[in-house]
Amino acid sequence: MALHPTVERVVLHWGEMGARWGVNRTVSQIHALLYLSDRPLPADEIADSLGVARSNVSNSLKELQGWGLIKVVHVMGDRRDHFDSLQDITQLFRVIVEERKRRELDPTVALLRELADKEDAATPAHVRQKLKSTLSFLELLTRWYDDMKGLPHPIFLALLKMGGRIQRFLKAGG
Repeated sequence: MALHPTVERVVLHWGEMGARWGVNRTVSQIHALLYLSDRPLPADEIADSLGVARSNVSNSLKELQGWGLIKVVHVMGDRRDHFDSLQDITQLFRVIVEERKRRELDPTVALLRELADKEDAATPAHVRQKLKSTLSFLELLTRWYDDMKGLPHPIFLALLKMGGRIQRFLKAGG
């Protein structure tokens, strides 16, 4: 399957961005291809479209499924598994943020809590203070995130659209 030049450009860029974020380039490219596709795609078509090994596609699809970004769908008359991406960009964003929080932020908070609970006189006071302030900030961020993820979709979008007006509103009320 030959990719439209615009699709190819986005797929390549998505792969580059993924690599910068610590995500395998092929995983990111497959995700972009599925996101932009007008139909679910089988693994062999994905491999042919991107020019990557079928085994690489298989491993990448498993990773994307683990993130909750794609799902297996079945097509009538075709015994192969087909793969489809979340199509709602705000839902896609929420899933990615949730996974990054779970994989990166939560373990950091857990470590900082463990260290804060230890009364280690050998740890310099300035280090203990920085760890406590970091933990305090990350806990605040986590609470804010939990509040935001619970917002209904229309309210979440309205909040995003408010942008800098929130700052002006808070200054006026304070």
